[in-house]
Amino acid sequence: MQHFVPPFLNKEFTVKTSRSGGAGGQNVNKVATKVLLEFNVQYSQLLTEEERVVLLEKLADKLTSEGAIQIVAQTERSQLANKEIAFKKMYQLLNKCFVVRKKRKATKPTKSSVQERLTSKKRDAEIKLMRKKVR
Repeated sequence: MQHFVPPFLNKEFTVKTSRSGGAGGQNVNKVATKVLLEFNVQYSQLLTEEERVVLLEKLADKLTSEGAIQIVAQTERSQLANKEIAFKKMYQLLNKCFVVRKKRKATKPTKSSVQERLTSKKRDAEIKLMRKKVR
């Protein structure tokens, strides 16, 4: 299953490969399977100015000094599988940034919940009074 990258995205994403670190034997030592996928938010021609601002704001802690998002994938033994994983991670990250959360509507507590809170406060106060020494 090969991951399809639309032609207009080829200019936007930079893919770099290297050898994976850690244990793994001969395959790790000789095959460049680790994939680093980079997407520069500041210089992207696909994004509108509003989208760019949203990404720069929401991903501020994940951006490099040049304003790029970097995704690393090195779990699989093949470079192609790691590329697919990296692209999926990138798409999920970008989609997550553009999801608009619903605003929370403030609600009043019910009369019964207010009454219950007050009675529990009175009960707790009485318990604490009973703990005191009698003079």
